[in-house]
Amino acid sequence: MLHTAYIGIGSNLESPAENCLKAIERLNAHAGLTLVTRSSLYRSEPFGITDQDWFVNSVVQLKTSLSPQELLKACLSIEQAMGRTRTEKWGPRIIDLDILFYDDLILKQDGLEIPHPGIAERSFVLAPMNEIAPEFIHPKLEQPIQTLLMKIPNPQQVNRLSSDG
Repeated sequence: MLHTAYIGIGSNLESPAENCLKAIERLNAHAGLTLVTRSSLYRSEPFGITDQDWFVNSVVQLKTSLSPQELLKACLSIEQAMGRTRTEKWGPRIIDLDILFYDDLILKQDGLEIPHPGIAERSFVLAPMNEIAPEFIHPKLEQPIQTLLMKIPNPQQVNRLSSDG
């Protein structure tokens, strides 16, 4: 059975736009994953730790035969292959792949929470997600992405890049 998953992608080290595009290619090339669509790239104000370079973010929609746990392993292996090292929460990173949604699943276990926590406060997730799936209903909050984006309490600056570079 195929499932629909949304993955948030972000980078603010070296060549962030290029890193995001490489991550999308790697996701699409991974066994059990097929890219359905992706958002534009967005330049986003840092969240959490604000004293760092701005990020480039995107969201992809995938069809997958992988379980949520297998999808997490795939994301972590792509991050590792691209040189990701985990140092500080919300700190600079070469690549970050987060499972945002997996069908309408609500799951919380060690190391994996779906939907990804904090989506409703993150412009850098909601803006690209709104581009590709404005009507998608957040399974916990029971509201469409476009509504969540309009209601964000403290929006960060997020600007769509004119090209993918």
